[in-house]
Amino acid sequence: MKKYNKIVISFLSVLFLASCSKEFLDYEPTGVLSSGNVATAANADALVNAAYAAIGNDEMVGPITHQWVYGSVRSDDAYKGGGGRGDVDVIDRYEQYNLTTPDYGDWMLPRTWTNHYKAISRANFALSVINAIPDADYPLKKVRQAELRFLRAHSHFMLKLLFKKVPFITEELSQEQILKTSNDLSNEDLWNKIADDFRFAFDNLPQSQDQVGRADKNAAAAYLAKLRLYQAYEQNDTHQVTSINTARLQEVIDYADKVTGSLEPDFGNNFLDGHDNGSESIWAVQFSINDGTNTGRVSFVTGLNSPHGTPLYGCCGFHMASQNMVNAFRTDANGLPLLDTFNNADIFNAVDGNGNAPLAAGVTIDPRIDHTVGVPGRPFKYKNTLKATGDMVYKFSWARDPGVYGYFGNMKEQQSPDCSCYVKNGPFIGTSKNVDFIRYADVLLFKAEALIQLNRYTEALPIINQVRARAAASTTMPLAAGASNVYKIAPYASFPSKDYAMKALMFERRLEFGMEGPRFFDLVRWGKAEQVLNAYLGVEKTKKDFLSNAHFTAGRDEYYPIPQREIDFTGGLYKQNPGY
Repeated sequence: MKKYNKIVISFLSVLFLASCSKEFLDYEPTGVLSSGNVATAANADALVNAAYAAIGNDEMVGPITHQWVYGSVRSDDAYKGGGGRGDVDVIDRYEQYNLTTPDYGDWMLPRTWTNHYKAISRANFALSVINAIPDADYPLKKVRQAELRFLRAHSHFMLKLLFKKVPFITEELSQEQILKTSNDLSNEDLWNKIADDFRFAFDNLPQSQDQVGRADKNAAAAYLAKLRLYQAYEQNDTHQVTSINTARLQEVIDYADKVTGSLEPDFGNNFLDGHDNGSESIWAVQFSINDGTNTGRVSFVTGLNSPHGTPLYGCCGFHMASQNMVNAFRTDANGLPLLDTFNNADIFNAVDGNGNAPLAAGVTIDPRIDHTVGVPGRPFKYKNTLKATGDMVYKFSWARDPGVYGYFGNMKEQQSPDCSCYVKNGPFIGTSKNVDFIRYADVLLFKAEALIQLNRYTEALPIINQVRARAAASTTMPLAAGASNVYKIAPYASFPSKDYAMKALMFERRLEFGMEGPRFFDLVRWGKAEQVLNAYLGVEKTKKDFLSNAHFTAGRDEYYPIPQREIDFTGGLYKQNPGY
Protein backbone atom coordinates (compact mmCIF):
# COMPACT_ATOMS: atom_id res chain seq x y z
CA MET A 1 0.00 0.00 0.00
CA LYS A 2 1.35 3.42 -0.88
CA LYS A 3 2.63 5.69 1.87
CA TYR A 4 2.65 9.18 0.40
CA ASN A 5 0.83 12.47 0.65
CA LYS A 6 -1.49 11.83 -2.26
CA ILE A 7 -3.68 14.34 -4.01
CA VAL A 8 -7.18 13.93 -2.56
CA ILE A 9 -9.97 14.01 -5.12
CA SER A 10 -12.60 16.07 -3.35
CA PHE A 11 -14.50 17.95 -6.01
CA LEU A 12 -15.73 15.30 -8.43
CA SER A 13 -19.26 16.71 -8.40
CA VAL A 14 -18.10 19.31 -10.92
CA LEU A 15 -18.61 18.21 -14.52
CA PHE A 16 -17.14 19.77 -17.59
CA LEU A 17 -17.38 20.47 -21.30
CA ALA A 18 -15.86 17.05 -22.14
CA SER A 19 -15.29 15.57 -25.57
CA CYS A 20 -16.31 16.72 -29.00
CA SER A 21 -19.02 14.06 -29.12
CA LYS A 22 -22.62 15.22 -28.85
CA GLU A 23 -23.34 13.16 -25.77
CA PHE A 24 -20.82 15.29 -23.87
CA LEU A 25 -21.17 18.68 -25.56
CA ASP A 26 -24.90 18.71 -24.94
CA TYR A 27 -24.71 17.46 -21.35
CA GLU A 28 -25.77 20.03 -18.76
CA PRO A 29 -25.55 18.51 -15.28
CA THR A 30 -28.09 19.59 -12.71
CA GLY A 31 -27.26 20.81 -9.23
CA VAL A 32 -23.58 21.44 -9.92
CA LEU A 33 -21.37 24.49 -10.03
CA SER A 34 -20.36 26.51 -13.06
CA SER A 35 -17.25 28.53 -13.80
CA GLY A 36 -19.18 31.64 -12.84
CA ASN A 37 -19.75 30.68 -9.23
CA VAL A 38 -16.68 28.63 -8.36
CA ALA A 39 -14.02 31.24 -9.21
CA THR A 40 -12.55 31.32 -5.74
CA ALA A 41 -9.20 30.21 -4.40
CA ALA A 42 -11.01 27.85 -2.03
CA ASN A 43 -12.43 25.89 -4.96
CA ALA A 44 -9.52 26.17 -7.38
CA ASP A 45 -7.33 23.40 -6.00
CA ALA A 46 -10.24 20.97 -5.98
CA LEU A 47 -10.74 21.62 -9.69
CA VAL A 48 -7.07 20.98 -10.34
CA ASN A 49 -7.27 17.73 -8.40
CA ALA A 50 -10.23 16.67 -10.49
CA ALA A 51 -8.19 17.34 -13.63
CA TYR A 52 -5.44 15.09 -12.29
CA ALA A 53 -8.02 12.39 -11.61
CA ALA A 54 -9.12 12.43 -15.24
CA ILE A 55 -5.64 11.40 -16.42
CA GLY A 56 -6.20 8.03 -14.77
CA ASN A 57 -9.92 7.66 -15.50
CA ASP A 58 -9.59 4.92 -18.06
CA GLU A 59 -10.94 1.42 -18.26
CA MET A 60 -10.32 -1.93 -19.91
CA VAL A 61 -12.39 -0.89 -22.93
CA GLY A 62 -11.24 2.73 -23.25
CA PRO A 63 -7.57 2.76 -22.20
CA ILE A 64 -5.68 6.03 -21.86
CA THR A 65 -2.87 5.06 -19.47
CA HIS A 66 -1.28 1.71 -20.32
CA GLN A 67 -0.80 1.21 -24.07
CA TRP A 68 -0.87 -2.60 -24.18
CA VAL A 69 -3.62 -2.59 -26.81
CA TYR A 70 -2.53 0.25 -29.06
CA GLY A 71 1.24 0.06 -28.74
CA SER A 72 2.17 -3.50 -27.75
CA VAL A 73 -0.31 -5.84 -29.47
CA ARG A 74 -0.22 -3.54 -32.51
CA SER A 75 3.54 -4.17 -32.72
CA ASP A 76 5.84 -7.19 -32.80
CA ASP A 77 5.98 -7.37 -28.98
CA ALA A 78 2.77 -9.25 -28.22
CA TYR A 79 -0.32 -11.14 -29.34
CA LYS A 80 -3.83 -10.19 -28.27
CA GLY A 81 -4.35 -13.39 -26.30
CA GLY A 82 -7.58 -14.27 -24.54
CA GLY A 83 -9.96 -17.02 -25.56
CA GLY A 84 -9.35 -16.99 -29.32
CA ARG A 85 -9.70 -14.38 -32.03
CA GLY A 86 -13.36 -13.71 -31.29
CA ASP A 87 -12.69 -12.76 -27.66
CA VAL A 88 -12.72 -8.93 -27.66
CA ASP A 89 -12.46 -9.19 -31.42
CA VAL A 90 -11.90 -5.47 -31.93
CA ILE A 91 -8.34 -5.92 -30.61
CA ASP A 92 -7.91 -8.75 -33.12
CA ARG A 93 -8.74 -6.20 -35.83
CA TYR A 94 -6.02 -3.90 -34.51
CA GLU A 95 -3.54 -6.79 -34.45
CA GLN A 96 -4.41 -7.83 -38.00
CA TYR A 97 -4.25 -4.21 -39.29
CA ASN A 98 -7.84 -4.71 -40.39
CA LEU A 99 -9.41 -1.32 -39.73
CA THR A 100 -10.14 -0.32 -43.31
CA THR A 101 -13.65 0.88 -42.45
CA PRO A 102 -13.95 3.00 -39.28
CA ASP A 103 -17.43 2.21 -38.07
CA TYR A 104 -19.51 1.88 -34.96
CA GLY A 105 -18.40 -1.72 -34.50
CA ASP A 106 -15.13 -0.34 -33.16
CA TRP A 107 -16.18 0.61 -29.67
CA MET A 108 -12.73 0.78 -28.04
CA LEU A 109 -11.02 3.60 -29.96
CA PRO A 110 -14.02 5.96 -29.65
CA ARG A 111 -14.03 5.44 -25.88
CA THR A 112 -10.31 6.18 -25.73
CA TRP A 113 -10.87 9.36 -27.78
CA THR A 114 -13.67 10.40 -25.41
CA ASN A 115 -11.69 9.62 -22.26
CA HIS A 116 -8.76 11.74 -23.44
CA TYR A 117 -11.04 14.64 -24.33
CA LYS A 118 -12.81 14.34 -20.98
CA ALA A 119 -9.40 14.83 -19.37
CA ILE A 120 -8.69 17.83 -21.62
CA SER A 121 -12.09 19.27 -20.76
CA ARG A 122 -11.46 19.01 -17.03
CA ALA A 123 -8.15 20.81 -17.43
CA ASN A 124 -9.79 23.50 -19.55
CA PHE A 125 -12.66 24.01 -17.13
CA ALA A 126 -10.26 24.41 -14.24
CA LEU A 127 -8.17 26.86 -16.28
CA SER A 128 -11.22 28.94 -17.16
CA VAL A 129 -12.05 29.22 -13.46
CA ILE A 130 -8.51 29.91 -12.25
CA ASN A 131 -7.82 32.48 -14.97
CA ALA A 132 -10.58 34.63 -13.51
CA ILE A 133 -9.21 34.63 -9.95
CA PRO A 134 -7.14 37.74 -9.11
CA ASP A 135 -3.47 36.95 -8.61
CA ALA A 136 -3.53 38.50 -5.16
CA ASP A 137 -6.27 36.11 -4.06
CA TYR A 138 -4.49 32.97 -5.22
CA PRO A 139 -0.69 32.86 -4.69
CA LEU A 140 -0.46 29.46 -6.41
CA LYS A 141 -2.30 30.65 -9.50
CA LYS A 142 0.62 30.50 -11.93
CA VAL A 143 1.77 27.10 -10.68
CA ARG A 144 -1.71 25.60 -10.94
CA GLN A 145 -2.17 27.05 -14.44
CA ALA A 146 1.12 25.42 -15.40
CA GLU A 147 0.01 22.08 -13.99
CA LEU A 148 -3.24 22.22 -15.92
CA ARG A 149 -1.52 23.11 -19.18
CA PHE A 150 0.86 20.20 -18.57
CA LEU A 151 -2.09 17.84 -18.11
CA ARG A 152 -3.79 19.20 -21.22
CA ALA A 153 -0.58 18.79 -23.22
CA HIS A 154 -0.18 15.23 -21.99
CA SER A 155 -3.63 14.26 -23.25
CA HIS A 156 -3.18 16.01 -26.60
CA PHE A 157 0.20 14.29 -26.97
CA MET A 158 -1.32 10.85 -26.36
CA LEU A 159 -4.10 11.58 -28.86
CA LYS A 160 -1.56 12.68 -31.46
CA LEU A 161 0.40 9.44 -31.10
CA LEU A 162 -2.77 7.48 -31.78
CA PHE A 163 -4.58 9.56 -34.40
CA LYS A 164 -2.02 12.10 -35.69
CA LYS A 165 -4.68 14.68 -36.71
CA VAL A 166 -6.74 15.78 -33.71
CA PRO A 167 -8.46 19.04 -32.71
CA PHE A 168 -6.50 21.13 -30.22
CA ILE A 169 -8.98 22.37 -27.61
CA THR A 170 -8.23 25.17 -25.13
CA GLU A 171 -10.14 26.93 -22.36
CA GLU A 172 -10.78 30.02 -24.48
CA LEU A 173 -13.10 28.12 -26.83
CA SER A 174 -16.86 28.17 -26.34
CA GLN A 175 -19.01 25.14 -27.15
CA GLU A 176 -19.85 26.69 -30.49
CA GLN A 177 -16.18 27.33 -31.25
CA ILE A 178 -15.26 23.77 -30.27
CA LEU A 179 -17.77 22.52 -32.82
CA LYS A 180 -16.01 24.61 -35.47
CA THR A 181 -12.48 23.53 -34.53
CA SER A 182 -11.01 21.29 -37.20
CA ASN A 183 -8.55 18.44 -36.76
CA ASP A 184 -6.73 19.57 -39.90
CA LEU A 185 -3.77 21.40 -38.37
CA SER A 186 -0.45 20.66 -40.00
CA ASN A 187 1.76 18.15 -38.26
CA GLU A 188 4.23 20.89 -37.32
CA ASP A 189 1.57 23.28 -36.02
CA LEU A 190 -0.05 20.66 -33.81
CA TRP A 191 3.29 19.61 -32.32
CA ASN A 192 4.07 23.25 -31.59
CA LYS A 193 0.74 23.93 -29.92
CA ILE A 194 1.26 20.96 -27.61
CA ALA A 195 4.85 22.09 -27.00
CA ASP A 196 3.63 25.58 -26.05
CA ASP A 197 1.67 24.07 -23.16
CA PHE A 198 4.64 22.01 -22.01
CA ARG A 199 6.91 25.07 -22.28
CA PHE A 200 4.52 27.13 -20.15
CA ALA A 201 4.66 24.31 -17.60
CA PHE A 202 8.45 24.17 -17.74
CA ASP A 203 8.74 27.94 -17.26
CA ASN A 204 6.32 28.15 -14.35
CA LEU A 205 6.57 24.92 -12.37
CA PRO A 206 8.95 24.34 -9.46
CA GLN A 207 11.72 21.77 -9.87
CA SER A 208 9.83 19.49 -7.50
CA GLN A 209 6.49 19.58 -5.66
CA ASP A 210 5.65 18.88 -2.04
CA GLN A 211 2.74 16.66 -3.03
CA VAL A 212 3.78 13.52 -4.85
CA GLY A 213 2.08 13.13 -8.20
CA ARG A 214 1.91 16.78 -9.19
CA ALA A 215 3.64 17.78 -12.41
CA ASP A 216 6.93 19.63 -11.94
CA LYS A 217 9.65 21.23 -14.06
CA ASN A 218 11.42 17.88 -14.29
CA ALA A 219 8.41 16.20 -15.87
CA ALA A 220 7.86 19.11 -18.25
CA ALA A 221 11.50 18.96 -19.42
CA ALA A 222 11.21 15.20 -20.00
CA TYR A 223 8.01 15.62 -22.00
CA LEU A 224 9.55 18.40 -24.09
CA ALA A 225 12.48 16.10 -24.88
CA LYS A 226 10.05 13.37 -25.90
CA LEU A 227 7.86 15.67 -27.98
CA ARG A 228 10.79 17.26 -29.84
CA LEU A 229 12.16 13.80 -30.59
CA TYR A 230 8.91 12.75 -32.24
CA GLN A 231 8.66 16.10 -34.01
CA ALA A 232 12.21 15.80 -35.35
CA TYR A 233 11.15 12.92 -37.61
CA GLU A 234 9.20 14.95 -40.14
CA GLN A 235 6.39 13.10 -41.93
CA ASN A 236 4.51 13.71 -45.13
CA ASP A 237 0.74 13.36 -45.52
CA THR A 238 1.03 9.59 -45.84
CA HIS A 239 3.08 9.28 -42.65
CA GLN A 240 6.44 8.54 -44.28
CA VAL A 241 9.51 10.09 -42.64
CA THR A 242 10.93 12.54 -45.18
CA SER A 243 13.62 14.27 -43.12
CA ILE A 244 15.07 14.57 -39.63
CA ASN A 245 15.20 18.07 -38.17
CA THR A 246 18.57 18.57 -36.50
CA ALA A 247 17.47 21.68 -34.60
CA ARG A 248 14.74 19.63 -32.93
CA LEU A 249 17.29 16.94 -32.06
CA GLN A 250 19.41 19.50 -30.28
CA GLU A 251 16.35 20.55 -28.29
CA VAL A 252 15.93 16.92 -27.23
CA ILE A 253 19.44 16.95 -25.81
CA ASP A 254 19.00 20.33 -24.15
CA TYR A 255 15.79 19.35 -22.40
CA ALA A 256 17.03 15.87 -21.48
CA ASP A 257 20.01 17.50 -19.78
CA LYS A 258 17.60 19.45 -17.58
CA VAL A 259 15.98 16.28 -16.22
CA THR A 260 17.22 15.04 -12.87
CA GLY A 261 16.77 11.44 -11.85
CA SER A 262 18.50 8.10 -11.70
CA LEU A 263 17.90 4.51 -12.69
CA GLU A 264 16.46 2.18 -10.11
CA PRO A 265 19.26 -0.14 -8.96
CA ASP A 266 17.20 -3.14 -10.04
CA PHE A 267 15.16 -3.07 -13.26
CA GLY A 268 12.35 -4.98 -11.56
CA ASN A 269 11.72 -2.23 -9.02
CA ASN A 270 9.97 -0.24 -11.74
CA PHE A 271 7.22 -2.85 -11.84
CA LEU A 272 6.78 -3.63 -8.15
CA ASP A 273 4.49 -2.11 -5.57
CA GLY A 274 6.45 -0.11 -3.03
CA HIS A 275 8.64 1.63 -5.62
CA ASP A 276 6.12 4.11 -7.01
CA ASN A 277 7.41 7.66 -7.50
CA GLY A 278 11.00 6.51 -7.07
CA SER A 279 14.10 7.98 -8.63
CA GLU A 280 13.31 6.60 -12.08
CA SER A 281 9.68 7.68 -12.23
CA ILE A 282 9.57 11.04 -14.01
CA TRP A 283 5.85 11.25 -14.72
CA ALA A 284 3.21 8.73 -13.67
CA VAL A 285 -0.51 8.48 -13.11
CA GLN A 286 -1.23 7.88 -9.44
CA PHE A 287 -3.37 5.05 -8.09
CA SER A 288 -4.18 4.11 -4.50
CA ILE A 289 -5.92 1.58 -2.29
CA ASN A 290 -7.27 1.63 1.26
CA ASP A 291 -7.47 5.38 0.87
CA GLY A 292 -10.76 6.07 2.64
CA THR A 293 -12.93 5.58 -0.45
CA ASN A 294 -15.26 2.63 -0.95
CA THR A 295 -13.13 0.65 -3.39
CA GLY A 296 -9.89 2.57 -3.65
CA ARG A 297 -8.60 4.25 -6.77
CA VAL A 298 -7.05 1.21 -8.42
CA SER A 299 -6.27 0.65 -12.08
CA PHE A 300 -8.17 -1.95 -14.08
CA VAL A 301 -6.71 -0.90 -17.46
CA THR A 302 -4.82 -4.22 -17.69
CA GLY A 303 -7.56 -6.14 -15.89
CA LEU A 304 -7.92 -8.62 -18.78
CA ASN A 305 -4.27 -9.57 -18.79
CA SER A 306 -3.58 -11.73 -15.74
CA PRO A 307 -2.71 -15.44 -16.11
CA HIS A 308 -5.86 -17.44 -16.72
CA GLY A 309 -5.45 -21.05 -15.65
CA THR A 310 -4.78 -20.44 -11.97
CA PRO A 311 -6.93 -19.48 -8.97
CA LEU A 312 -4.10 -17.16 -7.92
CA TYR A 313 -5.31 -14.74 -10.57
CA GLY A 314 -8.44 -15.38 -12.59
CA CYS A 315 -9.06 -13.96 -16.01
CA CYS A 316 -8.43 -13.51 -18.92
CA GLY A 317 -5.06 -14.32 -20.46
CA PHE A 318 -4.71 -11.32 -22.78
CA HIS A 319 -1.46 -9.61 -23.85
CA MET A 320 0.75 -12.62 -24.53
CA ALA A 321 4.40 -12.05 -25.44
CA SER A 322 5.19 -12.93 -29.05
CA GLN A 323 7.81 -15.50 -29.98
CA ASN A 324 9.67 -12.68 -31.70
CA MET A 325 9.71 -10.62 -28.48
CA VAL A 326 11.03 -13.58 -26.49
CA ASN A 327 13.77 -14.31 -29.04
CA ALA A 328 14.95 -10.67 -28.85
CA PHE A 329 16.36 -11.31 -25.36
CA ARG A 330 18.96 -13.79 -26.64
CA THR A 331 22.58 -12.66 -26.30
CA ASP A 332 25.73 -13.70 -28.11
CA ALA A 333 29.02 -15.01 -26.74
CA ASN A 334 30.01 -11.46 -25.83
CA GLY A 335 26.76 -10.72 -23.99
CA LEU A 336 25.41 -8.45 -26.73
CA PRO A 337 22.06 -8.63 -28.54
CA LEU A 338 21.83 -10.45 -31.86
CA LEU A 339 20.74 -7.34 -33.70
CA ASP A 340 20.15 -9.00 -37.07
CA THR A 341 19.86 -12.72 -36.30
CA PHE A 342 17.95 -12.89 -33.01
CA ASN A 343 14.89 -14.43 -34.69
CA ASN A 344 16.72 -17.13 -36.64
CA ALA A 345 15.86 -19.71 -33.95
CA ASP A 346 13.40 -19.88 -31.07
CA ILE A 347 15.06 -19.88 -27.67
CA PHE A 348 12.11 -21.55 -25.89
CA ASN A 349 10.47 -23.78 -28.47
CA ALA A 350 9.05 -26.80 -26.68
CA VAL A 351 7.23 -27.77 -23.49
CA ASP A 352 8.45 -30.83 -21.61
CA GLY A 353 6.42 -33.41 -19.73
CA ASN A 354 6.39 -31.26 -16.62
CA GLY A 355 4.86 -28.33 -18.44
CA ASN A 356 8.10 -26.36 -18.46
CA ALA A 357 9.75 -24.66 -21.43
CA PRO A 358 13.49 -25.26 -21.06
CA LEU A 359 15.94 -22.89 -22.66
CA ALA A 360 17.59 -24.23 -25.79
CA ALA A 361 21.04 -25.66 -25.10
CA GLY A 362 23.88 -23.15 -25.11
CA VAL A 363 21.60 -20.11 -25.22
CA THR A 364 22.30 -17.10 -23.00
CA ILE A 365 19.79 -14.37 -22.31
CA ASP A 366 19.39 -10.77 -21.16
CA PRO A 367 18.01 -10.86 -17.57
CA ARG A 368 15.27 -8.40 -18.51
CA ILE A 369 13.36 -11.33 -19.99
CA ASP A 370 12.56 -12.56 -16.48
CA HIS A 371 11.16 -9.15 -15.58
CA THR A 372 9.06 -8.94 -18.75
CA VAL A 373 7.78 -12.34 -19.89
CA GLY A 374 6.12 -15.28 -18.15
CA VAL A 375 7.89 -18.46 -19.31
CA PRO A 376 6.74 -21.93 -18.16
CA GLY A 377 9.11 -23.21 -15.50
CA ARG A 378 10.62 -19.81 -14.73
CA PRO A 379 9.72 -17.62 -11.73
CA PHE A 380 6.70 -15.36 -11.98
CA LYS A 381 6.80 -12.01 -10.22
CA TYR A 382 9.91 -13.05 -8.28
CA LYS A 383 8.29 -15.76 -6.21
CA ASN A 384 8.56 -19.54 -6.11
CA THR A 385 5.60 -19.90 -3.79
CA LEU A 386 2.92 -17.99 -1.92
CA LYS A 387 2.42 -19.02 1.69
CA ALA A 388 -1.36 -19.21 1.39
CA THR A 389 -1.86 -20.54 -2.11
CA GLY A 390 1.23 -22.41 -3.21
CA ASP A 391 3.29 -22.52 -6.36
CA MET A 392 4.03 -19.25 -8.21
CA VAL A 393 6.35 -20.57 -10.92
CA TYR A 394 4.75 -19.75 -14.27
CA LYS A 395 3.06 -22.77 -15.86
CA PHE A 396 2.03 -23.79 -19.33
CA SER A 397 -1.51 -24.24 -17.95
CA TRP A 398 -1.66 -20.52 -17.11
CA ALA A 399 -1.95 -19.72 -20.83
CA ARG A 400 -5.60 -19.52 -21.78
CA ASP A 401 -5.40 -20.59 -25.43
CA PRO A 402 -1.87 -21.85 -26.15
CA GLY A 403 -2.98 -23.47 -29.37
CA VAL A 404 -3.65 -20.01 -30.80
CA TYR A 405 -1.46 -17.59 -28.87
CA GLY A 406 1.30 -19.72 -27.39
CA TYR A 407 2.24 -19.79 -23.74
CA PHE A 408 4.36 -16.71 -23.02
CA GLY A 409 2.67 -14.41 -20.52
CA ASN A 410 3.22 -10.81 -19.49
CA MET A 411 4.82 -9.88 -16.19
CA LYS A 412 5.47 -6.15 -15.87
CA GLU A 413 1.83 -5.18 -15.41
CA GLN A 414 1.13 -7.97 -12.92
CA GLN A 415 1.48 -7.92 -9.14
CA SER A 416 1.70 -10.86 -6.79
CA PRO A 417 -1.70 -11.91 -5.40
CA ASP A 418 -0.41 -11.44 -1.86
CA CYS A 419 0.39 -7.77 -2.53
CA SER A 420 -1.54 -5.21 -0.48
CA CYS A 421 -1.90 -3.34 -3.80
CA TYR A 422 -3.96 -6.16 -5.36
CA VAL A 423 -7.73 -6.16 -5.91
CA LYS A 424 -9.83 -8.88 -7.50
CA ASN A 425 -13.21 -7.70 -8.81
CA GLY A 426 -14.99 -10.78 -10.10
CA PRO A 427 -12.57 -12.28 -12.61
CA PHE A 428 -10.71 -9.02 -13.23
CA ILE A 429 -7.54 -7.85 -11.52
CA GLY A 430 -6.81 -4.28 -10.49
CA THR A 431 -3.87 -2.82 -8.61
CA SER A 432 -2.82 0.46 -7.02
CA LYS A 433 0.53 0.35 -8.83
CA ASN A 434 1.18 3.56 -10.74
CA VAL A 435 1.47 3.57 -14.52
CA ASP A 436 4.63 5.40 -15.57
CA PHE A 437 4.39 7.56 -18.68
CA ILE A 438 8.08 8.49 -18.67
CA ARG A 439 10.91 6.74 -16.82
CA TYR A 440 14.43 8.11 -16.47
CA ALA A 441 15.59 5.31 -18.75
CA ASP A 442 13.35 6.91 -21.40
CA VAL A 443 15.09 10.25 -20.99
CA LEU A 444 18.55 8.66 -21.29
CA LEU A 445 17.58 6.88 -24.49
CA PHE A 446 15.84 9.97 -25.91
CA LYS A 447 19.16 11.79 -25.56
CA ALA A 448 21.16 8.88 -26.95
CA GLU A 449 18.89 8.70 -29.99
CA ALA A 450 19.23 12.42 -30.69
CA LEU A 451 23.02 12.21 -30.37
CA ILE A 452 23.19 9.30 -32.80
CA GLN A 453 21.02 11.05 -35.36
CA LEU A 454 23.33 14.07 -35.06
CA ASN A 455 26.25 11.77 -35.91
CA ARG A 456 27.57 12.07 -32.34
CA TYR A 457 27.19 8.38 -31.71
CA THR A 458 30.35 8.03 -29.63
CA GLU A 459 28.64 10.28 -27.05
CA ALA A 460 25.62 7.96 -27.05
CA LEU A 461 27.71 4.86 -26.25
CA PRO A 462 28.09 5.45 -22.48
CA ILE A 463 24.41 6.38 -22.18
CA ILE A 464 23.22 3.12 -23.73
CA ASN A 465 25.78 1.22 -21.70
CA GLN A 466 24.43 2.84 -18.53
CA VAL A 467 21.03 1.29 -19.27
CA ARG A 468 22.67 -2.06 -20.04
CA ALA A 469 24.73 -1.94 -16.85
CA ARG A 470 21.56 -1.59 -14.81
CA ALA A 471 20.10 -4.59 -16.65
CA ALA A 472 23.24 -6.60 -15.87
CA ALA A 473 22.80 -5.77 -12.18
CA SER A 474 19.16 -6.93 -12.17
CA THR A 475 19.68 -10.65 -11.63
CA THR A 476 18.88 -11.20 -7.95
CA MET A 477 15.08 -11.15 -7.98
CA PRO A 478 14.40 -14.34 -9.99
CA LEU A 479 14.25 -17.23 -7.51
CA ALA A 480 13.68 -20.47 -9.41
CA ALA A 481 16.58 -22.92 -9.60
CA GLY A 482 18.57 -22.32 -12.76
CA ALA A 483 16.81 -19.03 -13.48
CA SER A 484 19.88 -16.85 -13.42
CA ASN A 485 22.77 -19.06 -14.49
CA VAL A 486 22.00 -18.38 -18.17
CA TYR A 487 22.21 -14.59 -17.95
CA LYS A 488 24.91 -12.93 -20.03
CA ILE A 489 24.85 -9.24 -20.77
CA ALA A 490 27.70 -6.82 -21.38
CA PRO A 491 28.27 -3.24 -22.55
CA TYR A 492 29.07 -2.33 -26.13
CA ALA A 493 32.81 -1.82 -26.57
CA SER A 494 32.25 0.72 -29.33
CA PHE A 495 29.91 1.82 -32.08
CA PRO A 496 31.71 1.44 -35.41
CA SER A 497 29.20 3.56 -37.33
CA LYS A 498 26.10 5.69 -37.02
CA ASP A 499 23.95 2.96 -38.57
CA TYR A 500 25.20 0.37 -36.08
CA ALA A 501 24.64 2.78 -33.18
CA MET A 502 21.08 3.50 -34.30
CA LYS A 503 20.34 -0.19 -34.65
CA ALA A 504 21.68 -0.76 -31.11
CA LEU A 505 19.56 2.11 -29.79
CA MET A 506 16.41 0.74 -31.39
CA PHE A 507 17.08 -2.71 -29.98
CA GLU A 508 17.84 -1.34 -26.52
CA ARG A 509 14.53 0.49 -26.43
CA ARG A 510 12.75 -2.74 -27.26
CA LEU A 511 14.49 -4.72 -24.53
CA GLU A 512 14.10 -1.98 -21.93
CA PHE A 513 10.43 -1.17 -22.61
CA GLY A 514 9.20 -4.52 -23.91
CA MET A 515 5.43 -4.91 -23.47
CA GLU A 516 5.07 -1.51 -21.77
CA GLY A 517 3.47 -0.08 -24.91
CA PRO A 518 5.88 2.27 -26.74
CA ARG A 519 7.09 -0.17 -29.39
CA PHE A 520 4.54 0.61 -32.13
CA PHE A 521 4.94 4.35 -31.67
CA ASP A 522 8.74 4.02 -31.80
CA LEU A 523 8.52 2.18 -35.12
CA VAL A 524 6.25 4.84 -36.59
CA ARG A 525 8.53 7.63 -35.37
CA TRP A 526 11.56 6.00 -36.99
CA GLY A 527 9.70 5.37 -40.25
CA LYS A 528 10.34 1.64 -39.78
CA ALA A 529 6.82 0.33 -39.10
CA GLU A 530 6.08 -1.20 -42.52
CA GLN A 531 9.53 -2.73 -42.89
CA VAL A 532 9.76 -4.20 -39.38
CA LEU A 533 6.17 -5.34 -38.94
CA ASN A 534 5.78 -7.07 -42.30
CA ALA A 535 9.11 -8.82 -41.77
CA TYR A 536 7.86 -9.88 -38.33
CA LEU A 537 4.58 -11.13 -39.77
CA GLY A 538 6.35 -13.00 -42.55
CA VAL A 539 8.04 -15.23 -39.98
CA GLU A 540 5.47 -15.19 -37.19
CA LYS A 541 2.58 -16.33 -39.38
CA THR A 542 4.51 -19.55 -40.11
CA LYS A 543 4.25 -20.26 -36.37
CA LYS A 544 0.85 -18.75 -35.56
CA ASP A 545 -2.01 -19.47 -37.96
CA PHE A 546 -4.16 -16.61 -36.65
CA LEU A 547 -1.75 -14.13 -38.27
CA SER A 548 -1.91 -15.76 -41.71
CA ASN A 549 -3.76 -12.82 -43.33
CA ALA A 550 -2.25 -9.98 -41.32
CA HIS A 551 -0.47 -7.27 -43.31
CA PHE A 552 0.68 -3.75 -42.46
CA THR A 553 -0.20 -1.18 -45.13
CA ALA A 554 2.16 1.78 -45.28
CA GLY A 555 0.46 5.16 -45.49
CA ARG A 556 -2.54 3.95 -43.51
CA ASP A 557 -1.68 1.73 -40.58
CA GLU A 558 0.77 4.08 -38.88
CA TYR A 559 -2.23 5.75 -37.23
CA TYR A 560 -5.71 4.78 -36.18
CA PRO A 561 -8.82 6.06 -37.94
CA ILE A 562 -10.58 9.11 -36.55
CA PRO A 563 -13.73 7.68 -34.89
CA GLN A 564 -16.55 7.90 -37.41
CA ARG A 565 -18.99 9.24 -34.85
CA GLU A 566 -16.76 12.29 -34.39
CA ILE A 567 -16.69 12.94 -38.14
CA ASP A 568 -20.46 12.50 -38.36
CA PHE A 569 -21.15 14.77 -35.42
CA THR A 570 -19.05 17.60 -36.87
CA GLY A 571 -20.76 17.27 -40.24
CA GLY A 572 -17.56 16.17 -41.92
CA LEU A 573 -15.43 18.96 -40.43
CA TYR A 574 -12.98 16.39 -39.08
CA LYS A 575 -10.87 14.87 -41.83
CA GLN A 576 -10.26 11.13 -41.85
CA ASN A 577 -6.74 9.76 -41.92
CA PRO A 578 -5.65 8.42 -45.33
CA GLY A 579 -6.61 4.90 -46.33
CA TYR A 580 -9.71 4.56 -44.16
